[in-house]
Amino acid sequence: MAATQIPEGGTYIDTFKGSFTTVPIDAENANAISTAEFLDASESLTTMFDLLGSVAFSPVKKDVLGNVEKLRKRYLAAPLESQNIQDLVRNELKTKSHTATEGLLWLVRALEFTCIALSQNLAQETTELSDSFRDAYGATLKPHHSFIVKPVFSAAMSACPYRKDFYVKLGTDQEKVKVELRQYLEALDKIVGILKGFLESPEAKW
Repeated sequence: MAATQIPEGGTYIDTFKGSFTTVPIDAENANAISTAEFLDASESLTTMFDLLGSVAFSPVKKDVLGNVEKLRKRYLAAPLESQNIQDLVRNELKTKSHTATEGLLWLVRALEFTCIALSQNLAQETTELSDSFRDAYGATLKPHHSFIVKPVFSAAMSACPYRKDFYVKLGTDQEKVKVELRQYLEALDKIVGILKGFLESPEAKW
């Protein structure tokens, strides 16, 4: 796989097709999250797993992309009813189907896992990525995984690169990398919080 070209003076986040920092959130409509931009941002996030080790993290990447695809399929099937994520779920559940809704549940768990791992690692400058991802996995995805899946994900956590090698891949200007990554993760954290609250509400149950 060809290495992603970072623009001169930029960071790896600049190469994303979609960023959580630009996903529209309609505060006047119960924090409705725009579907197309959210799915592009979620898809773009998976390229980060390539930097963490494409072989070890391939199950994580595959899981995220599979759930994005379930949501995109519903969006394309009923675009007018699916302009924001919350409406997509409400309208799918009216059809007695919950494929995309269940996909969203797992996608949000994976996004929260990634957000917590990277946020903690960014805040704790002496902690290795493997420790941050292992802690985040225990707090998010692990309780929902079967005994068959847990070892696969645990292996990925152990195979994380050293932090010094990972952050260099994000850009040459390390201060800029930290600022942009922090902004990106704060935007992701806000979206995860909104969607977790929605998924826990009665209207998102199937």
